[in-house]
Amino acid sequence: MQEVLFRDLGKVEYKQVWDYQESLLQENVRIKTEAKRLAESVAAGEIPDGEGPFTANYLLFVEHPPVYTLGKSGHMENVLIDEDRMHQKGIQFFRTNRGGDITFHGPGQIVGYPILDLERFYTDIGRYLRNLEEVIILTMRTYGLQGDRSPGETGVWLDPGVKGRERKICAIGVRCSRWITMHGFAFNVSTDLDYFGNIVPCGIQDKQVTSLEKELGRSVPLEAVKHEVRRRFEEVFDVALRTLSE
Repeated sequence: MQEVLFRDLGKVEYKQVWDYQESLLQENVRIKTEAKRLAESVAAGEIPDGEGPFTANYLLFVEHPPVYTLGKSGHMENVLIDEDRMHQKGIQFFRTNRGGDITFHGPGQIVGYPILDLERFYTDIGRYLRNLEEVIILTMRTYGLQGDRSPGETGVWLDPGVKGRERKICAIGVRCSRWITMHGFAFNVSTDLDYFGNIVPCGIQDKQVTSLEKELGRSVPLEAVKHEVRRRFEEVFDVALRTLSE
């Protein structure tokens, strides 16, 4: 069983955590480059065989202040609010290097950023995305809700096959470089859903966005949901999370 280093960053600005993810990814790229160089030297008989450097896997949790983020293949026409109004409402905006279109991050939402070396798991992005979905689906099941997938639309939904009832509860968008992942999922727990009215969420027309608390009709402690997401992440990815001290 592999170890994944876990850190709950609390409430942090989006750009600060984006830069942190990038630093972890680039350090893993450096390690993989060095490991390849050492393996080639061993094969050539230049140095004796031995253990080389190993990449590290991480899972970060964070709550962001209100922010809209646009994926690299996203379309600005899905942003229905101008920059002046964003500024008045205290909402930031970033064009990102993840997949997907426009989404919102804010308080009451569990944002999870796995930085995983998929060469230590499986080299299959589709399988990775389905596993992220499965983490949330299993978490929802704990609360008596049936999360599901919508064909051709990454993320977790309720009633995806019922016209007019489709509701997205978790958005997913990732980047992968040298099989190392970053960005991840955004699970609405007690999120203010009014923010989604200023965008076409994920570029998908005529479908709703929901939250765990809206579906349950009651408040849910965020820390309890985080605990459940962590437990399901360990189960789905067959890993052990080790919490990093500050």
